[in-house]
Amino acid sequence: QVQLVESGGGLVQAGGSLRLSCAASGRAVSSNAVGWFRQAPGKEREFVAAIGRVSGNTRYADSVKGRFTIARDNAENTVYLQMNSLKPEDTAVYYCAMRPFLWATVYANDYDSWGQGTQVTVSS
Repeated sequence: QVQLVESGGGLVQAGGSLRLSCAASGRAVSSNAVGWFRQAPGKEREFVAAIGRVSGNTRYADSVKGRFTIARDNAENTVYLQMNSLKPEDTAVYYCAMRPFLWATVYANDYDSWGQGTQVTVSS
């Protein structure tokens, strides 16, 4: 059984940074693609970033390019999302998700395992 646990969310001022963690059990992050999605109140869940099995296979939403970085630590079986230069519009619940395939994708329906989410709030 796959379990994904997000952590690292919190309240931060605009311009600040946070690092989210997605700790996996039951499946190795080195053998799967992992994505981050977010959902703000009253809005649909949207893609943020994803990393595939192949080195260099990363995808980012245009809204976070240059500010967010996704990385994987195989030894810790954890995927991280480093978020810099945060903006109030980044406020949302952030979810990590996993798919047992080679490539990262931007579609939530492609991922079959999800965490419970972690709240990120950016104040202006």
